[in-house]
Amino acid sequence: RVRDRHDLASLLLADLSLSTDAHVDDDQRVIDVVRDSLYVFGEALAGSGDAFSMVGFSSLRRSLRLHELKGFDERWAAPALARIGAVKPGYYTRMGAALRAGTRRLALRPERQRLLLLLTDGKPHDLDGYEGRWGLEDTRQAVVEARRAGVLPFALSIDAQAGDVMPRLFGPGGWAWRYGSWLGRPRADGRPG
Repeated sequence: RVRDRHDLASLLLADLSLSTDAHVDDDQRVIDVVRDSLYVFGEALAGSGDAFSMVGFSSLRRSLRLHELKGFDERWAAPALARIGAVKPGYYTRMGAALRAGTRRLALRPERQRLLLLLTDGKPHDLDGYEGRWGLEDTRQAVVEARRAGVLPFALSIDAQAGDVMPRLFGPGGWAWRYGSWLGRPRADGRPG
C-alpha cells in the first residue's frame, strides 16, 4: 500500500553486554547473531521508508554506555554497516536504563507511532546488584513508562530461557523468542525456532 506520509519511527536497542560473547552453537557467538539481526532489521526497516535508528547498549554500574549505530537522520549505508560490523561485547545489561534512553529519543520524534525494539540475549544484570528482583522490576517499570509516553516497547530475545522472564517484563504479547528462523536454519535440539 502506498502512503503519502510515513508515520512510524522505530528505534532498535541492541544488547552488547559481555554475555553476548557466549556461544549459541559450535559456529556462532551471541554477538554474531545480534550483528546478523541488526543487518536484517536494517534492510527491512530501510525498505519500509519509515524512520529508524539503531543503538547498542551496555552498562557499568550506573553508567549507561550507548553506541550510535545508525541515527534517525542517517541513511542506511556503508558508515552504519561498518559500525554494526565492528560491534563488540562489553560490560553489563542495565535494561531499564537503556529502555528509558530509547523512550526519551523516541519521544522527540514527530511520528505518531513509535516502536522501541529491544534485542537481547538475557535478563537485566550489572555489578552493583542490578539483577534479580531489582533489575526485573526496574526493567518492567521502564516498559510501563514507555507505554505511558506513547511508545510501544517490544523485546526480541535470543535466550532459550526467555519465556521465564520476558512475559513478566513486557507482557505476554510484548516479546518474541527466535533463534533458528532469524538465521534461516532449524534448531538442532528440535525446539521451535
